[in-house]
Amino acid sequence: MVCFCLSSEKLSDDELKGKYGSALGPYANNSQTFAISLCQAPCKEPIMCCTSALCFCPMQVYMRRRVLNHVNPGSGWSDYQCCQGMYGGCCCLQPGSMGESTCPVPCMCLEALCCAGPAVSASSNVIRGEYSLGLDEDDIRLIRCNNCLFFFSAC
Repeated sequence: MVCFCLSSEKLSDDELKGKYGSALGPYANNSQTFAISLCQAPCKEPIMCCTSALCFCPMQVYMRRRVLNHVNPGSGWSDYQCCQGMYGGCCCLQPGSMGESTCPVPCMCLEALCCAGPAVSASSNVIRGEYSLGLDEDDIRLIRCNNCLFFFSAC
């Protein structure tokens, strides 16, 4: 995997700039991490990994609801916003003003379909924020891989 060629050293200040980097900034220096790292997940939670791979969009909707109700039990979809408002908007599409309060499930389905990476990151960051979790080596490599992909896609 390309990710393993990338450094797992702490993210630099430059990597924490911009709307996506700044969303990770609050977690960069926290020492606690998820109990199961990204690379351990296929072996430790194979059913969840296979289901996520085969049914990505429905699984993202399911996971976001679980995350929101874990942080605020019994809230249903009342706390839902597109990407949980973590990455700002794009043009006229602004989180919190796209019908999330009246139609949260269809909005989450569109988020999972159109903004897959930020959708996954938003769910992860809600839990990170709740428990003050940091970034592990796998997270840092994935962030660097994403940065490379964004760079080359702009070329």
